[in-house]
Amino acid sequence: MRTTVSRLIVLSMALVALAGVPFATIANAAPQPKPVPVRWEFRVEAGPLRTMVVESEEAGPQAYFYFTFEVANTTDQDRPFAPSFELSTDLGVVYRSGEDVPSDVPAAIIGKLKDPLMESEIDIQGMLPQGRENSRRGIVVWPVKNQQVDEVTIYAAGFSGETVAVTRPDTGEKVVLRKSMMLRHAVPGELVVENDEPLERTIDQWVMR
Repeated sequence: MRTTVSRLIVLSMALVALAGVPFATIANAAPQPKPVPVRWEFRVEAGPLRTMVVESEEAGPQAYFYFTFEVANTTDQDRPFAPSFELSTDLGVVYRSGEDVPSDVPAAIIGKLKDPLMESEIDIQGMLPQGRENSRRGIVVWPVKNQQVDEVTIYAAGFSGETVAVTRPDTGEKVVLRKSMMLRHAVPGELVVENDEPLERTIDQWVMR
């Protein structure tokens, strides 16, 4: 009898705790990364997200987002490094890094930054040796398609080996989520592409995506 009563009390407390929380929110809650890394993970320093107008032979003068980062392999062995990046806006548009970016634009931005050790996201791929002394700096570029945005978010994967397999509730499809950085930025008013000022970063966290 006591066991039954105890279970009823626990159930009642759980229902009270969930009161006011939409069921869809609970059902669709995405898996979260482990509080302590359970797989290999690189040390990464995410630089700011900025904009710059660059003139290329292919597209002429155009505005681009660019993001810089530094990565070091602090794990126990040399590991391959093949990052992937996506940029999304509050308008519902998602761009893969390098999409609609002329091949000479990353080099042009690197030249303006005057950093001879900076590498494009293509050049930086490959085996990453152990040790902070072997850290590398990279740059990622996307075109600015619309200046009327309020939020810009970067998703960066390939810096951690943590994954989780889930089943989509709508289709039953099994997918693998990877631990990724989520960097969200606020855009007050219209995006000004000429000033090269860093966008305000409002969220910097790991997510499973």
